[in-house]
Order: sequence, then structure tokens, then C-alpha cells
Amino acid sequence: MDVTELYPDDLVYEHEATAVTGVPGPVIRQWARRGKIRRFEGDGRLTGQGHEYKTMYALPEIQQRAATYRPMPQRARRAA
Repeated sequence: MDVTELYPDDLVYEHEATAVTGVPGPVIRQWARRGKIRRFEGDGRLTGQGHEYKTMYALPEIQQRAATYRPMPQRARRAA
């Protein structure tokens, strides 16, 4: 997806993308870290807990990747 095709309404914070797509936040951050989706600088909106939301993501990119996302079950610990 080209950046020029994005509208300002397409940029969302991690918690908003999680609510829309159902993909957990750590997975979205991992995709961004690996370069599969792009990060954008946020507007510094306050969370109400003394912190700021700083990173925004393009919702169309997340929705595109979420279509093929399958949660990976974690392995149980071995009995000693």
C-alpha cells in the first residue's frame, strides 16, 4: 500500500487497531518491527494515565495482514 493512498482517518493507535481487527497489540508491534507494516508518529494524545500514545499504524495494512493471521497456541511447560 502506498502512503499517498492513506487518509488521516486510516491512521489508528494500537489499541484501536486491536479493537477493530482482533489482532493482539504485541503482534501488531512485531509486524512493525519486522517491517511488514509501517509506523507513523502519533499526535501525542494523552491516555489519561500520564502517558502519551506515540505510535500510529495504518489500519488498511493491519486489516490486510489480519485476514491471514492465525493465533499460535503456546506450548505447555514440560513436567519435571
